[in-house]
Amino acid sequence: LKMKPPVVIAVLVVLVQVSQSFPALYHRGWWRLLREGDSCGKCDLALCSEPTHCPAGTVLDRCGCCPECGNVEGQICDLDQGNHFYGQCGDNLECRLDADEARFGEVPEPQCVCKSQESVCGPEGKTYENICQFNKAYATRGNISVKHKGPCESAPVISMPPQDAQNFTGNDIIFGCEVSAYPMPHLEWKKKGNKMFLPGDDAHISVQARGGPQKYGVTGWLQIQGLKKSDEGVYICHTKNKYGATYASARLKVIDGSPSTFAFTAGSRSASYNTDYDAYYDHSEEEDEEEYESGDYEN
Repeated sequence: LKMKPPVVIAVLVVLVQVSQSFPALYHRGWWRLLREGDSCGKCDLALCSEPTHCPAGTVLDRCGCCPECGNVEGQICDLDQGNHFYGQCGDNLECRLDADEARFGEVPEPQCVCKSQESVCGPEGKTYENICQFNKAYATRGNISVKHKGPCESAPVISMPPQDAQNFTGNDIIFGCEVSAYPMPHLEWKKKGNKMFLPGDDAHISVQARGGPQKYGVTGWLQIQGLKKSDEGVYICHTKNKYGATYASARLKVIDGSPSTFAFTAGSRSASYNTDYDAYYDHSEEEDEEEYESGDYEN
């Protein structure tokens, strides 16, 4: 019985669609399944399809014959090694249940979790959360090794600078600033034209900082309560460690009046420079204000 070319093409299309719809067909070569059914026959590597673009490496199928892409970090997986519905976790990963979901009344789903949660430093000087994230990033770049275990040491980088804002007198305003670096950076606030770091002795201005949300990061806030017209100006988030320093600024506009609503306008300015380690915590009155003047503070 001879099949016409259009019929052959249609059959192949259906087979591809079916192989993508069912995990068992997707993980194992569909041609081998057609030959064997759902049971494991003699392993013939010639019938295996070669997996490509596997960020978590490859694992063997349930028959221990054909290679297939391992599941990546955060992907649903099979806790039972004898079950191959969702697939097995890839290199440096293991399948775990999230106990936190069960505590909150949710049905926990098994997910691939990296065995090591230690940070690693990539060859380009970027810190990766763990070895699994590094492998995922370099999956298509060949055999590349980490520079060293632990985070990369670098000058601070402001990942979320403060934003320009406007509000009415009597209301409150908050500026935020997120910074990442290792060693952990020091974060402070200044107002342009004032050499003293905030809050100083001003009772209606407060400053807070905490670690996070990034692993090697610091988030700082500057809050001004009961705005006055004299609070108008440019506020600077200044951060540094022994490898360098950087800053970002935002402008505050104060409007006379006290309506119930207020508005924000996006925008910020930033710059960076190197600093000597000896001057790391030099907060003297003689500190040159020109470092802030060099930024473009005008819209």
